[in-house]
Amino acid sequence: MAMAVTRPHLLLFALLVLLLVANGALKPIEYQTLVVTSLRSPSALLPDDDFLTWTTDVQTLSDETGLSAGATAASSSLRVRLAHLDSLLAANSTPEHLLSLRLGRDVARVSNLHEILAAAMAAGNATRAIRGRRRGFSSSVVSGLAQGSGEYFTRIGIGTPARYAYMVLDTGSDVVWLQCAPCRRCYSQTDPVFDPRRSRSYAAVPCDAPLCRTLDVAGCDTRRRSCLYQVSYGDGSITTGEFSTETLTFRRGVRVGRIALGCGHDNEGLFVAAAGLLGLGRGRLSFPSQAGRRFGRRFAYCLVDRTSSGSGASPTKSSSVVFGDSAVPRAGAAVAYTPMVRNPKMDTFYYVELTGISVGGSRVAGVSAVDLRLDPATGRGGVIVDSGTSVTRLARPAYAAMRDAFKAGAADLREAPGGFSLFDTCYNLAGKTEVKVPTVVMHLGGGASVSLPAENYLIPVDTKGTFCFAFAGTDSGVSIIGNIQQQGFRVVFDGARSRVGFMPRGC
Repeated sequence: MAMAVTRPHLLLFALLVLLLVANGALKPIEYQTLVVTSLRSPSALLPDDDFLTWTTDVQTLSDETGLSAGATAASSSLRVRLAHLDSLLAANSTPEHLLSLRLGRDVARVSNLHEILAAAMAAGNATRAIRGRRRGFSSSVVSGLAQGSGEYFTRIGIGTPARYAYMVLDTGSDVVWLQCAPCRRCYSQTDPVFDPRRSRSYAAVPCDAPLCRTLDVAGCDTRRRSCLYQVSYGDGSITTGEFSTETLTFRRGVRVGRIALGCGHDNEGLFVAAAGLLGLGRGRLSFPSQAGRRFGRRFAYCLVDRTSSGSGASPTKSSSVVFGDSAVPRAGAAVAYTPMVRNPKMDTFYYVELTGISVGGSRVAGVSAVDLRLDPATGRGGVIVDSGTSVTRLARPAYAAMRDAFKAGAADLREAPGGFSLFDTCYNLAGKTEVKVPTVVMHLGGGASVSLPAENYLIPVDTKGTFCFAFAGTDSGVSIIGNIQQQGFRVVFDGARSRVGFMPRGC
């Protein structure tokens, strides 16, 4: 009798389990392997590093590349190598100190991004032109460059003949600018300050020129009748000077003429090492927009992990940015494309739609598209892709739901109490060589999905084996896909087709 009673219960239980599995309620958690490598410093840049070696001799360049001089000059694409700011500091800093500085810059940058959006919404994104005074600025526009120091930089030639200098590359800024002599006030930079009087291609923009009116804030030097620009930052840093056009020279001798840039004679604040900024934003004054006729408003970058060998990246690989048709991978490549979303209140940033997140192979119910959606009427909310922000920020409810799902899936890992800086979820992986962690996938508009490598979301924060979940919550509206999550991808900004693409293992 006992057997007769028990068997139906077992059958019902088996049917219930099958139904639950079919409905996803008991779906097995998907894991991937994280190679456990403690935090380490990136290689320091050396004086004889190829990154620092430049030549403008076309014949020499053609000999090095195997191209004819004509082919070099006529190239429709260009590639430049990038280095991270930490490379300049690595020789005299510990890995923990470099990470602490990086997270500090991250907090300042995100604060500035929020200030930009708040100012744009308050002003209605109106252009203001103030004339009649030599230094006639009544207000300033806030830039996306936190503390004047973006995360990635390269060397670019300015003027004719070209004078090479470090320039920060930043998708969260538009205006191109650099320090110029004579300096009323200039901060310390690695290279000599650019002197426009020694360049044959330098030209001041007249006050009444349409180009001057494209500035958010424009002034006029009444003596020289030249346009003045001003860019300020949330921490009080500022650059002010003459708005001009100049020729820029990139690797392999590629020259791009008549790029509008600010020639800063008065620059104050927490700027770091670089001579200035090459804005890669979506606005009219950014380098991709100005050089759009030549490069088709297309560029892509690859950011290589600088702090851990666990990424599997070859040490010979380096971060780089490509402008032009070569930025877009060939047809058939595994690229997840998502449409760019336009914010009518702010044209600088690259917005995308984040529709959801999966952890361990299952959609996280608490990550709601409503919390992440851009409101075009107010300009609030939305998600931007940013090269200068390190840690991905998500609207607080979405972040909390994602974090809790990850913690549930990583229950076998030993938590490190107290968190670390921005991170509230950390693990002690000391003594381990590899661990299994739940998978993380970002779902984007248009049906695109981006599956993150484990080292893009569980990162080392010290040399003792502490790893943290590299996301954070935000209460300020806009969410940000940061560069830690972008590492190892070729991130394609195709302005011609208004889309952003993510190509895994694209470096």
